[in-house]
Parts: sequence; C-alpha cells; structure tokens
Amino acid sequence: MITQQAQIKLNLPLQLKEYIESKANKLGLPLALYIKHLIINDVTDMEYPTFHMSKRSEKKLKEAMEQLDKAVDVNDVHKYFKK
Repeated sequence: MITQQAQIKLNLPLQLKEYIESKANKLGLPLALYIKHLIINDVTDMEYPTFHMSKRSEKKLKEAMEQLDKAVDVNDVHKYFKK
C-alpha cells in the first residue's frame, strides 16, 4: 500500500540544526528520519480525529440508503452513459 506523503519545509536556527544533526548521527540516522521519529513519538498517544456529519449530510445519507435497492452496478461507465 502506498501512503500519501507531504513535504514540510522547516527553518531552524543553525545551532539547533547542528544539535539535532549531532543527535541523529549518534543514532546513525539521517536528519529527516530522526525528525520524523521525534514527531511520531510526540503523537503516538493521540487518537485520530473524527467528526460528526452535518445534518445535511445525514439527510443525504439516509436518502441514499433508502434508495440502495435501486442501485446499478456499472462495469463500463462510458458504455452505461451512452445508453
């Protein structure tokens, strides 16, 4: 499975960068991997956020579920819309 990635640019004072590089080198890690490790350790106790649906979304979901028996299985979208 391919995990989506995001790139972050981080500006640090030179002294802090050198300190972090020193810690990463002691562990035999590249700087980026060491920083990733720090972030992962910081968020391990957090639960992934969940959000409640809006009333409008709940209404649309209910309508869709009521019409589920009318659903059509489409293998070829282009062929289906040509009909």
